[in-house]
Parts: sequence; C-alpha cells; structure tokens
Amino acid sequence: MDGELQRRLGRFLREYRTAKGLSQESFAELIGIHRTYMGGLERGERNVTLKTVEHLADRLGVDARDLLS
Repeated sequence: MDGELQRRLGRFLREYRTAKGLSQESFAELIGIHRTYMGGLERGERNVTLKTVEHLADRLGVDARDLLS
C-alpha cells in the first residue's frame, strides 16, 4: 500500500509521545525537529529520508527498524 511506512512511522511516534505524556510541541523539541514537521510525521504526510529515521531512532533510543514496524 502506498505510503504505509509513512503511516506506520506516524503511528509509532504518536503512540510513543502519548505514552510519555508529551505534547506534540514538547516532543518535537525533545527530538530536535520543528512542531509542524512533527505533526506531518504523525499524520503520515511527510516523506522522510533514512537519515531522518536514523536520527529519530537515535533520539528515542530505539532501533530504526522499530519505527517502521
């Protein structure tokens, strides 16, 4: 399905953020990206690079593959 990995990444980020009790803005600041970009990621609208996936995984302390599964 087209865009499925983007949506999986978005679901993972939203679930992670809400489990930590963080607002979208504070979560974006924590991982070093802009709030509006974070919103696009969570909605599965952003076409991220592998470098971005690695950055997110590093900041969250998870394996990059976990972000997409």
